[in-house]
Amino acid sequence: MKKSIPDSIVTAGHPDHALLSAISAEITTRAGGADALAETFSTMLRQCVDDVIMTPKTGRRSYDELEKTEKTYIGTRVEIELRAMLRLSKGRLDTVILGHDVDIKNTMGSNWMIPTEAIDNPCILVAADEVRAVCYLGLIVARPDYLTVGQNKDSKKSISAAGFANILWLLRDQPYPANFWRTIAADVVERIFAGDTGNQRMAALFREVQGIPITRDVVQAVARQQDFMRRIRSDKGRGTRDHLAREGILLLSGHYDAPLIAELGLPVCTGSQFISYQMRGEAELILAKEHGFEAVGLASSLTI
Repeated sequence: MKKSIPDSIVTAGHPDHALLSAISAEITTRAGGADALAETFSTMLRQCVDDVIMTPKTGRRSYDELEKTEKTYIGTRVEIELRAMLRLSKGRLDTVILGHDVDIKNTMGSNWMIPTEAIDNPCILVAADEVRAVCYLGLIVARPDYLTVGQNKDSKKSISAAGFANILWLLRDQPYPANFWRTIAADVVERIFAGDTGNQRMAALFREVQGIPITRDVVQAVARQQDFMRRIRSDKGRGTRDHLAREGILLLSGHYDAPLIAELGLPVCTGSQFISYQMRGEAELILAKEHGFEAVGLASSLTI
C-alpha cells in the first residue's frame, strides 16, 4: 500500500458521509466492536494469504512467488471470508449492507481496480502490505470523480491520487500478522521440513524457533497430521513435548502453561499459541517440575 495516504475528508458535510458512516457502524457492530474488528479482520486476511502460499507444501515463502491466478484467487477468498465474518449475504454486487449493494475489492499492491458495475456504489476496500505487515479496511463510494481517467483492458479504473481522500477508514496501518515463514531464515525452514514424520518436524520447529509464540495453524501445517494436537501433548514418551523435554526444552501452551510462561519471562501467548524454551540452570528445572513437568530432561542437558 502507498506509504503516503491523505487524511480522509469524509466528515460531516461530505456527500458520502452519512452513507459511509452508517455502513461503517454496521460493519463494526457485526464484528463485535472496533477491537474485535481489528483482531478478526487482520487474522482473517493473514489466513487468506497463507492458505494460498502454502509454505509447508510448496516451499514458497512469499506472495511474490505466487502464480497470477493464485493472486487473483486471494481476492475471491477475501470476499468470501469477509462476508462470512460479518454474516453478510450475497447481492447484485459482492454483498448487501443496509439495503445497499456493495462491492468488495482487495489488493496486495497500492490501489484497487474498480469495475464498471461498481461505479456510484459503495465499495469495501481491503489491502494487505506484506512488507510492512500492516493492513487496511476502508469504504468509498466509487464516484467517477474519485477515479482515474485511464482504465485497463477490462474497463476497470483505479482510485486517483486525489480520490484517496474520499476513503473513510475503519482500519489504517493496522498491525497485521507477518507471514511466519518470512520471519525465519531459509535454512531453518529447510531443517524444519526435512523430518519424515510429524513428530520430527514439530520437534525441529520448536527446537529451531524458541522464545517466539507460534500459532496453532503453523503447528498444524508442520505436523501434516489430522490429530496434530496429540503430538503436542505428552504421549507416553513419544510426543513432541516428550522428545524436547529430554533435551531440556520446554514446549509450553498459552492455554495451559500461562503461569510458567510468565515466570520464565517469555512473551505472552494466546490460548491457541505455543512457545518453546531451552532451560538454563537447575533453578529453571525445579521451576518446571513445580509446574508439572516431571519428565523434563536431565540436568546434564541444561545450558548452565
